[in-house]
Amino acid sequence: MLKRKYGSRYDWKRIRKKRYTETYRTTPQFTGYISLFTMCEVVEPLNMTYKERTVCIADKGYSWLQHFPEGKRYSVTTVFNAENQIVQWYIDICKKNGYCSVNGPWMDDLYLDLIVLPTGEIIEKDQEELDAALNTRIISKQDYLQAWTDFRELKTMIKDDQFALLEMTTTHFDELSMGIVDDQVIPYLPIIEG
Repeated sequence: MLKRKYGSRYDWKRIRKKRYTETYRTTPQFTGYISLFTMCEVVEPLNMTYKERTVCIADKGYSWLQHFPEGKRYSVTTVFNAENQIVQWYIDICKKNGYCSVNGPWMDDLYLDLIVLPTGEIIEKDQEELDAALNTRIISKQDYLQAWTDFRELKTMIKDDQFALLEMTTTHFDELSMGIVDDQVIPYLPIIEG
């Protein structure tokens, strides 16, 4: 069974207090759900190591802006630090995106990931997890081949500076954190205990 990931991160034990909002957007540039998850209090920071470089991706004051584009097989999580600067873009290849009235937008993860750092460096992740999922029949051969096709296409688009969603993230972050999207006020929930 594929791992379903929710934008609300409702079950993330690392977070003691959070704020969350989401919206559905239909524009020529983007159609789908956008969620903003802000960490008000954490049990401990979360650091990742990429090629001998340690990057903090979760800590007090950090926010994760996640895009769930309709009809696409990827989701983009933009990590902002406490100073609202982009730390990284994390692109999950997925089977599909959807919405749950209880826990918000979700995606069914197909293991392959691309990480883009503000320097433009692209990091590939989790190829071995995709292979293991195929070998244990968690995914089909068709899912496996589609994941690789989507992965390669997105990587090429990013390298060629043709993946416009990366450029939209700061604007969408500003809109959601201020509570205004397309001139409509959206609720930004008060601080929620873990």
